[in-house]
Amino acid sequence: MKSLIDTYTLSNGSKIPIVGFGTWQTQDGPLAVIAVKSALSSGYRHIDTAEMYGNEKSVGKAIRESGISRRTLFVTSKLNNHAHSYEAARDAIDKSLKDLQVDYLDLFLIHWPNPKPARDAHWKEHLQDTWRALEDAYDEGKLKAIGVSNFKKRHFEILEKTQHTAPMVNQIRICPGDVDKDTIDYCRSKNILLEAYSPLGTGKIFSDNTMKALAEKNDRTIAQICLRWSLQQGFLPLPKSIHEDRIEENSHLFDFELSDQDMETINKLDGIVGYAPDPDKVEF
Repeated sequence: MKSLIDTYTLSNGSKIPIVGFGTWQTQDGPLAVIAVKSALSSGYRHIDTAEMYGNEKSVGKAIRESGISRRTLFVTSKLNNHAHSYEAARDAIDKSLKDLQVDYLDLFLIHWPNPKPARDAHWKEHLQDTWRALEDAYDEGKLKAIGVSNFKKRHFEILEKTQHTAPMVNQIRICPGDVDKDTIDYCRSKNILLEAYSPLGTGKIFSDNTMKALAEKNDRTIAQICLRWSLQQGFLPLPKSIHEDRIEENSHLFDFELSDQDMETINKLDGIVGYAPDPDKVEF
């Protein structure tokens, strides 16, 4: 039986725990510290943050106060959207290391392929230069693995023209009713692991009658059904919460399995999450 400490293997051989604890929208300060410490107490060993979340210092504090050995943890952060150039990205990586108070990051991602601050006629060159900064930090050992977030095939093809190290991860929105099959198929063809952010969708999924019925059938919560579906698809879900009971509840995913019929039922869902992309971040 698998557990939170079981791992996927990235293309460079790095091991990454199959479920991560997300910290998006988790307020910096005591709230973030308590949430991350609760996750670590519940058995999570994979913590996902980002410069844009504004909570790296609190995430680092929680890790230190947990008393858990850094070597047993997998810590991810992501590049600030204002740092799309070689030098800016290098500085941003060092800032994340400093704010988290760690010597290295297990994974570092480009957060968006062409965020608004870098969206000009040269955005492709900005992206390539930014990736080169990640490659150099990876070669230096500051980053144990590197990847991207919110990328589609066309963005990977831009990197391919100049890269010497291929992205190992693509973190994208994946949840029941919101599945970008083209991007998923492309990443799988390139041995790029798919991390699922917002794996529980939005509040609408909790009132969906199909999900309610599946939760009742399996004697589980809707959140657990969503996360189990993600795992059985081979994704790496990143659930988030600031509530200790839900953090604990979302860790109980390995003592049940969805049937093929249940999986097919979920796969047929479409348009229930009510997601609207941020126009400042939406990719070309």
